[in-house]
Amino acid sequence: MSRFDPDHNDRQNNAVAAKKALLEKFRNAVSDPALEQRRAAYEAESLARKAVREEARKKREAEERAAAALAAQRAEQARREAAEAAALAAAEAEEREQMLRAEQKAARDARYAARKAAQKRRRHA
Repeated sequence: MSRFDPDHNDRQNNAVAAKKALLEKFRNAVSDPALEQRRAAYEAESLARKAVREEARKKREAEERAAAALAAQRAEQARREAAEAAALAAAEAEEREQMLRAEQKAARDARYAARKAAQKRRRHA
């Protein structure tokens, strides 16, 4: 066969040789010390970025906990103030109710006294 018309075995041998050459190229690339250095540098940068992200996450979580505690404290303060205001309003309402009862009793007693005085005048008249 000519060089320009390879038979099946030649093509197969050429394919095997090309695969071996490609595999050898990648094996050499993997064992390259510069590649190892780049991988180590990338790994170190990756770990550094991860540490920075972790630190930022912890800081953010601490701030969120502090904000939640502050919000809870403010809510408790608001609840106490509302309870105090409700108690004060209830006390004022009770006081008004007692004053109204006292006024009603005084008016009732005055009517009773007037009725008794009228009866007394009628008897002695």
